Amino acid sequence: MNALEITKKAYKQIGKFSKEDARAIYAALETLRDWPDCRNVKSLTAREDYRLRIGDFRAIFEVEGKTIRITEVRRRNEHTY
Repeated sequence: MNALEITKKAYKQIGKFSKEDARAIYAALETLRDWPDCRNVKSLTAREDYRLRIGDFRAIFEVEGKTIRITEVRRRNEHTY
């Protein structure tokens, strides 16, 4: 079981979404505790972090040992990455 750490920036971004979307995002983030046995995760090219696909949303995160740090959660568009 890995530790999840959500940055202040990510909390603010999630707070801007509807309650229904926020619940879905938090539920999907909990699946990252089973790292590396997670679905909908890809490594980002030219970067050292990963993204988790949550419907129309993307969570960007870093892995440092047993800690997974969520750095951003944004709605998917042409400027997401």
